[in-house]
Amino acid sequence: MDKLSLIGLLLGVGAIVGGQIVEGGHVSSLVQPTAFVIVFGGTLGAVALQSSWEVFAGALKMTKWVIAPPDLAHAELINQIVKWSHIARKEGLLSLEAQVDVLDDPFARRGLQMLVDGIEPDRLRDLLEIETEAYEAHLKISARVWEAAGGYSPTIGILGAVMGLIQVMENLSDPSKLGSGIAVAFVATIYGVGMANLIFLPVAKKLLANVGQLVVLRDMYIDGIIGIANGDNPHVIESRMQGYIA
Repeated sequence: MDKLSLIGLLLGVGAIVGGQIVEGGHVSSLVQPTAFVIVFGGTLGAVALQSSWEVFAGALKMTKWVIAPPDLAHAELINQIVKWSHIARKEGLLSLEAQVDVLDDPFARRGLQMLVDGIEPDRLRDLLEIETEAYEAHLKISARVWEAAGGYSPTIGILGAVMGLIQVMENLSDPSKLGSGIAVAFVATIYGVGMANLIFLPVAKKLLANVGQLVVLRDMYIDGIIGIANGDNPHVIESRMQGYIA
């Protein structure tokens, strides 16, 4: 669990609420369901409109990485590659075929199978790198849905503010309705800017960072596989892979 993400969110929201209290305001004045529906619903609709269902669903699914990042088993990967390297040097590449069915990751399974099939190292690298680039692009498109939400949210907040002011203007003759209209107007702006800078944009940056780490893990795997294909010394392969996480 990424506790820093929770701490950051609580700290950001707490600072705003705390500032409101220090200034003598009431927390209840920041709670406006109408403004929330306008900003959150409008932003969600905007990002859904710009995205395909696959991308939008991927963005929702990736959100869990903010609190529970994907497992980055660097040490396990290095140990596995070094083990394969020793086996290949002693018994040949064909001896690694028994390891293929044991792997759960489809990418790792395909890479090892192509290695066993005797594909030339340069060709093998090209094939794996093309797949990695497509994998990275797919994940980044989903992560940037939240980046787009961070762009739409403040504008939707301003839209909510204008709607609140319209309500105020329509009820100038009824002072009892002026307060709620003004509250919606200002709180909608707070929600729009706050969601963008405290939630949507930080979430997008966190997800993109996770994507980058997953790509590094694949790059490590490719480097190790190519090292085995070239017949490199296991210690050299291990040292080179360690360089990715130094």
